[in-house]
Formats: sequence, C-alpha cells, structure tokens
Amino acid sequence: MGTWSDAEEAETSPTPVCPVCKGARFVHPTLPSGKPDFSQVVACRCAHKEDDKEHRARLEQYSNLGSLKRLTFDNLVAQGRSGYALNQKRFRQAYQAAQAFAREPKGWLVLTGPSGCGKTHLAAAIANEHLRLGHPVLYKTVPDLLDDLRSAFGPDREIAYDQSFDQVRNAPLLILDDLGTQSSTPWAKEKLDQLLNYRFSQELPTVITTGTPLEQLDERMYSRLTDPVLCQVHTLEERQMGSLDYTWGPGLELQKNMTFDSFDWQRVNLPLEKRENLEHVYRAAIDFAKSPEGWLVFQGATGCGKTHLAAAIVNYRYQAEKSALFVVVPEFLDHLRSTFSPDSKVSYDQLFERVKTTPLLVLDDFGEQATTPWAQEKLYQVINYRYNARLSTVITTRYSLEEIESRISSRFVDPKLSTPFNIDVPDYRGDLRPNKGTRKSRRGPGYR
Repeated sequence: MGTWSDAEEAETSPTPVCPVCKGARFVHPTLPSGKPDFSQVVACRCAHKEDDKEHRARLEQYSNLGSLKRLTFDNLVAQGRSGYALNQKRFRQAYQAAQAFAREPKGWLVLTGPSGCGKTHLAAAIANEHLRLGHPVLYKTVPDLLDDLRSAFGPDREIAYDQSFDQVRNAPLLILDDLGTQSSTPWAKEKLDQLLNYRFSQELPTVITTGTPLEQLDERMYSRLTDPVLCQVHTLEERQMGSLDYTWGPGLELQKNMTFDSFDWQRVNLPLEKRENLEHVYRAAIDFAKSPEGWLVFQGATGCGKTHLAAAIVNYRYQAEKSALFVVVPEFLDHLRSTFSPDSKVSYDQLFERVKTTPLLVLDDFGEQATTPWAQEKLYQVINYRYNARLSTVITTRYSLEEIESRISSRFVDPKLSTPFNIDVPDYRGDLRPNKGTRKSRRGPGYR
C-alpha cells in the first residue's frame, strides 16, 4: 500500500495542512490586541507563495510564448541594431512606447518594419513584462492563429471552433505577430476582419507587428490600424527593397562617401567660366539639399561630378535624419524585372510604388537603361507620377534633352517645376594626370 503525498494529506485532513511549512493551511489573523480574530480565515504565507507560483504557471501556459519567454526589455538594445541615426531614433521611440504599453496597455500598438528589425522582440518583451506584473497576455503569430482556427473544425479537437475563436477575440491583451504573412484566402481575410473589428469596436488592448507596408493592406484593415484615436503606429526602420532603401544599400559604397565637403568645386586648372559654372551648380545643389522643392536635372559628360552632387544631396538629408532614396536607373529596372521571379522576396508593386512615391528621389544615370518599350513605359510612369504629384526629384544624365524621349524631357524643362543644369566641365580624371604645371586634384575616384 502506497503512502499519501503532502498534497493528498492537505486535501483530506480535517484541518488542511500547508504542503510547504506543514502547519495549518488556513489560520486566523491576529488582532491589534494580540488575540486571534476568529471572524476571519486567511491562508498562511507559504500558501500565498504557492498560489502565486501556480498563478504564474497558468499565466505562462496561457500566454503561448514558449521559447519567446527569453525575449525581454533587458536583453534588447534600446536603440536597435541599425547603424543609421534615423533608424536608431525610430527604434528608441518604439522601445519607450512598448515599455509604457506593457505597464498600462491601452488601445493598439502597431509596430512595422522590415524583417529582422526587432518587431517580434519588442512584442515579446511587452508580453513578458506584462506577465512579470502578474497579468494575462496571449501571443499568437497570425499564420499559427489561422491554422489553429482551421484545425478547430476537426472532430477530434477538445476545444470547439467557437470557444477557440472567442478565447483569442476576448484576450485581455492580445499580441498578433507577423500580420501580412498569412495566406490571403477569402476565409483567412474574413476571420482576421472579424477578430480585428471586434477588438477595435471594444477597444481591447492589442499589439500588432507587420512587415507589410500599412498602405498595402486592404482598406478596411488599414483604417483600423491607423486610427488616430485608438492606435499608435511606430515604424522601426524604413523598409528595404533589395538594395534600395532610405539608407545606402549594398553596391552604393562610393555614393555613401560623396558629400559636399569632398566635392572639389575649385578646379583651378579649369578656365574661369568653367569654374564659375561648377560653383553655380554646387551652390544650387546645397540649397536644394537644405530645402528640396521641385526638380533638379544635372546634365554633363561622364566624370563631371553630377552623381557626386546628387549623392551629396542624399547624404545631407540622411545627416538631417530626413528621408531620401538614391536609385541607379539601370539597376532599378533590373530589380523590377527580377520581381517577376517566383523566388523574389519583394513584390513588383511594393518596389515600384516606393520609388514612385518616396518624398525625395534621385534617378542616377537616366538614359543608360535599355531602350525597350517596357523600360521606357516604366520610367515614364515614375516620371509622370512624380511630376503630377510635385514630388522632389533629382535626375542625372549624360544625354542631351534632345536624346531623351520627348514626353519625359518636356517635364525636365518645365520652368514651373524643374531646373536643368548643364555641368560644362570635363572629366575630373584629367585633373589627376601628372602634367607639368597642373595642380593635382585632392579627390579620389567616384566622380560621375
């Protein structure tokens, strides 16, 4: 015959025994006089601690965090891991908002940004901090949530679909990770719409992370996630598009170092009128960088410095923590073509729309693209959209306006919007030739 456990003894004894201290599980509190208050019965301190452990264990099981319990605010870098000041500022603001939300969840907190920027870590840190404070939270990735709901229709499921859906819908604090990665079937859209609409109308605290630009979500979902009264939206990093980004991407290392300080506008070996021409363009580029309005078109021979000036404008904007996008036209068209591949991680629409709508765009080496009807049409669509929307744009080209398609060149010379500059200086590389009597340029490679 076996022996009873402490727990069994505590449950069956006429006077329940605390399994920790072996004393009475329930006691009478002491009055100020020192005598027991027989009108009240409270659990002993050990029982309170044991109850706390059980409560915390139930909360952790309910949270569905699993291995994400390791992701906390303590092991998260407050400014993120981006090397760019603007992204660090964005992440720090999101970090502070997440900490405040974990302590007092109100409304919706929406975290957006590309893969790997720290959205999931922030969301899990909110959950773990909320758990630490003894409050319930439910974490679900959107694809897993939909899979769970589908499987709830199975005959062997212990929890029925209605009960499963209701648990998520009414969670005191719900964290939905990776919105936008789910399959876009009509059923999935309907379930997400029902869930978000219910929590929106009830104003239930919710954290949502997504790597999909909010403007690419369907209109109903977009309106929910950007509601100014209920939602606060934080973009952790500007979205990457292959090598295109609001920061310098791979393959643009030369442009990253092209600044106004490193531009040699005093080429003393040139005739006076050419030096004046170069200085005039240089001053115009600086003025534009300070306050980008309209269009600048830099024309000139290879090596005259037009790419350097365009890149310097972008670097100036980055230094001021302002958005700008530098696009090499032939590479941009290659990116567009590659998006048609089934293995592409970037959709055609996402890439094309970002280039069309970015607040400040540089189109470098315009005219170097293949002159196929498809390429011409894509570039015309970009140019025409930005022209009609009056979006700030810089174009560099070695071609004359007569050599550029007329429906595009006519926009380049519109005096109401565009200012063309002909950089009338020779290839800077001539300054590097060790000719007698000629001053050697201080500048390194990179002028175009």
